[in-house]
Amino acid sequence: MAGELVVLVNPAARGGRTLRLLDPVVRRLREGGRPVSVIVGTSADDALERACTAVAEQPDALVAFGGDGLVHLALQAVAGTDVPLGVIPAGTGNDIAAALGIPHRDPVAAAGVVAEGRTRVVDAARTGGGEWFAGVMACGFDSKVNERANLLTRPPGAAKYLLAMLQELRSFAPIPFTVTLDGETTEREAMLVAVANTGSYGAGMRVCPQAVPDDGLLDVLVVGPMPTAAFLRVFPRVYRGTHLGHPAITTHRARQVTVQAPDVIAYADGERLGLLPLTCEIVPGALRVITP
Repeated sequence: MAGELVVLVNPAARGGRTLRLLDPVVRRLREGGRPVSVIVGTSADDALERACTAVAEQPDALVAFGGDGLVHLALQAVAGTDVPLGVIPAGTGNDIAAALGIPHRDPVAAAGVVAEGRTRVVDAARTGGGEWFAGVMACGFDSKVNERANLLTRPPGAAKYLLAMLQELRSFAPIPFTVTLDGETTEREAMLVAVANTGSYGAGMRVCPQAVPDDGLLDVLVVGPMPTAAFLRVFPRVYRGTHLGHPAITTHRARQVTVQAPDVIAYADGERLGLLPLTCEIVPGALRVITP
């Protein structure tokens, strides 16, 4: 597959509506003169197997055409290899693309970046189980909201997560976390712990606005206990990244982070990782990505 662009497609992105853009995206990619092939998996496991097979044949790039979840899947195939990752955002959030300066509301423009852009070397985080993530790992209130939202069939898009958040707030109580940063352990109650390689998740929530994807560090945010009314006042500030000044919020940086809490599921790049405890570490330069 030398010289080829391999496009990995999520046919369910935006309820299948993005498939209408596949033809113009492929046409834009072919304008550069390289051959383009398309992979559509029958399941996540099948898509990953096909992506790994393609990467083993050293194409010019593996291109994820979907949301952050598909970028997460593609990352499992390309991280630690010489094959660059191209991103054509077509999901609800597209936070990873936005963090890398890729047009995140115009798939055809993003295809132009893949066709003509440059390769940038960035970091990725790897869990103890060997799974990679490029964006944010969420543990606590936000992951509980994600669990709840996945059970809802409507409303569509980001509105589903706002509804799940309001439902979760009714019964949520602070969680006893144990967090170890580069070997130093602290125990405290918190609403959530976020571990970030890039700054935002959840369709523009700038949870760790100071995170840089090529500084060799993970940014860690801990939100301590606060009354529901106070949380609702602080929450809108996360979209501007101005929440860091709140006295209940602390930030840290580390190369390796272990998070432990009872009955808490971790999510990364919007994808379910599993129950804590979980250890992750930053791997500098693990990912080559095509950017403007």
